[in-house]
Amino acid sequence: MEAVIVDSGGANLASLRYALGRLECRTHISSDGATIASAERVVLPGVGSAPHAMKRLRAAGLTNVLRTLTQPVLGICLGMQLLFERSAEGPTPCLGILPASAHSLKAAPGRPVPHMGWNELKRVNADPLLWDVSDGDYAYFVHSYAVPVTEHTLASADYGIAISAVVRRANFWGTQFHPERSGRTGARLLGNFLRL
Repeated sequence: MEAVIVDSGGANLASLRYALGRLECRTHISSDGATIASAERVVLPGVGSAPHAMKRLRAAGLTNVLRTLTQPVLGICLGMQLLFERSAEGPTPCLGILPASAHSLKAAPGRPVPHMGWNELKRVNADPLLWDVSDGDYAYFVHSYAVPVTEHTLASADYGIAISAVVRRANFWGTQFHPERSGRTGARLLGNFLRL
């Protein structure tokens, strides 16, 4: 199995390549539209800001390429948020593949922003991406913006409010958490993605 990781400028590329490599998946990092369009699997990672990431994707001519992919695509963290219509950060128009927008998390006692750490998943809808992932399994989150629960939410997490932790529309999936840093839960989810 091979996957192309979109070079969106994130800092998590090495750990993502390592996690996929442990699942015997060969990976390439690319910002070339033809390479991405012909990949078996595409991963859109993201660490940082939505305005910077979208500017980078536009400069590389990748926005239309990403919107028209037909193979399985997985957006991770900011990469998941970029699949939606907008982010309040900026504010920034995003790829518009999923309806809804990412909003800033509100800090509260015991809930600092950014949300950094382990949080429980709650399954909302069945999906092959979540095979052998159960309610109460933990995943590792690092984010300041989040998407509310929508009809496209497969699993949620609670951070004072319910937020989308895993989403899907057609061949596009997304995780707000970092599966490459989420131990066995993350490895299961990445393995499921490779089997889709």
